[in-house]
Parts: sequence; C-alpha cells; structure tokens
Amino acid sequence: MTTRSSGFSLIELLVVVAILGVLSAIGISSYSGYVKSSERKAVENIMQQMSLGQTEYYSGNGSYYSATGSNCTASSTTSTALETNLLGGADSISADLNYEMCIYLDSSNYMVKAKAKTGTCEITMTAHGTFTRTNC
Repeated sequence: MTTRSSGFSLIELLVVVAILGVLSAIGISSYSGYVKSSERKAVENIMQQMSLGQTEYYSGNGSYYSATGSNCTASSTTSTALETNLLGGADSISADLNYEMCIYLDSSNYMVKAKAKTGTCEITMTAHGTFTRTNC
C-alpha cells in the first residue's frame, strides 16, 4: 500500500524560488532605470524654469544672471543662488533630486549646467532650450 502526498516537493519549491529571484532582479534593474530617467526629466524641467527666470531677470536688469564667468562648477552654493535669484526662493533643487546646477555666460547668451552628485552625468541647456546630455 502506498501513501500519496498532497504537498510540493523540495525541487518544485526551489524552482519557484529561482524563478521569482530572476523576475525580481529584472524588475529592480528596470525600476532603477525609471528612477534615473525621471530624475533627468525633473532636472530638465527645472532648467526650463530657470530659463523663464532668466527672461524676467534680463527684463529687470538688462543682462542675464550669472554667478560666474565663462564656465562654472555646479555646487550646493550655486544651486541655492539660482533658487534665490531665478526661482523666487523656491526649494526646487532639493537634495532628493541628486543634481546640482550653475549658470555661466557663453558669448552673449547663458548656459545652464546640471551635474549629478553621484556619477558622471552632466546636462547642459542653451538659452534656446537645447539640451545636451553627457555620460547619462
């Protein structure tokens, strides 16, 4: 007389766990890609807001805002100065964004530069709204 078991064997459980592990690894890598992409889009949106702020600054002062000369190094100090002078003091460039920004003058126009705090991604925007991404 043989008895019949109604449960799963150890091999069946191991196969299911392995399949779930593969699916979760794929999901996590896709999710991190979406997060980085959304951060870049948020940065580009803020850069466009700065462009509008530059228009207002130019109409009030007769020149574009620039904290530095012909090039800049993005830092928390330059990001805070941009928030104060172009974004009305709003905390748009928050720590969650993972980017720091600065503006420099390029001939008669300005360039907005955003640099990732971690990694090598750098996004620049011309006064005409053209974006250039490097190492992103």
